[in-house]
Amino acid sequence: MSKVTIRHVAEAAGVAVKTVSRVMNGEPNVTQDLRDRVMKAVEALGYVPSMAARRMGGSRSYLLVALNDRENTINNWRSGRGNDWIDQMLHGAMLTCEAHGYRMLFELVEAGSPDLDRKVVAILSALQPDGIILTPPHSQNLALVEMLTRRKVPFVRMGVQGEGVGFGVFMDDRAAAREATRLLLDLGHRRIGFIAGSPRFEASRQRQEGYGDALTQAGVALDDELIAPGDFTFESGVAAAEALLSRADRPTAILASNDEMALAALHVASRLGIAVPDLSLVSFDDTPGTRLSVPGLTSVRQPISEMAAKAAELLIGVSKTGETDPSDHLLAFRLEIRGSTAPRH
Repeated sequence: MSKVTIRHVAEAAGVAVKTVSRVMNGEPNVTQDLRDRVMKAVEALGYVPSMAARRMGGSRSYLLVALNDRENTINNWRSGRGNDWIDQMLHGAMLTCEAHGYRMLFELVEAGSPDLDRKVVAILSALQPDGIILTPPHSQNLALVEMLTRRKVPFVRMGVQGEGVGFGVFMDDRAAAREATRLLLDLGHRRIGFIAGSPRFEASRQRQEGYGDALTQAGVALDDELIAPGDFTFESGVAAAEALLSRADRPTAILASNDEMALAALHVASRLGIAVPDLSLVSFDDTPGTRLSVPGLTSVRQPISEMAAKAAELLIGVSKTGETDPSDHLLAFRLEIRGSTAPRH
């Protein structure tokens, strides 16, 4: 049996092909009688609309594209560690797209590439998406933001505020770090180490500032010797934890800027014979590894899936209504307390 096409539905319903497309797209300018005739033919023929057919009723592509950082993503794949952040982002965005009859793709683009503009334009030309989700650090790239604005491509900036240019979907990283540090202070810790994230990401700065805020508010002097650089990788977490834990006056607690570096600190502590939670550890993001470690890691849950779902929802709304007024959307974090934190002995 040959494939059922939109033309077969149009013939069976006695309407124009464009009318079928409008019904399938949920367009408003169709009478209820026509809508009923078309849907009866669709059900009788078992028609499944293609993206090309759906586009006949308008300019929508029914496709969203997320731009992700090429270097970090590929390095994590090659190392076998995977990309929990991307997994959660795709989970939220793809399910939202599916619920609305859209498709979701993600493209890897080098954030520091000198021809970033050309590469993104090539993606726009080839795919003609209804909207772009910019993940960090692309969401911080003002040149990229301005280019998309000039081309009138709707976009959402994940992880940062839109500040009037595009939609912003984010959590308060500074407040989250403040709360995580306060937990350790409330447990009696005063020498609290901090493993910083990559300076390429705005969240790294916000998390370090929140750490400093909590210490200052508690009357604890900020000691730069207790701040170790990292770049969100396991290897950088190992180096940072070794530097902090080899000190004669080592910290009694460590806040790491992501889960991978916290897991690295857990490994280093074990190798040095330092029990956790005698050394309390807190991490960021709350990816699956935090629940599988021994002990489980206390971690700030970043609502990655929810942020991506919101980003997709905003872009789908723009494609349906044409309304592009920028707005910011703050999503709540949650501090998940597990066995890696305890009162200072």
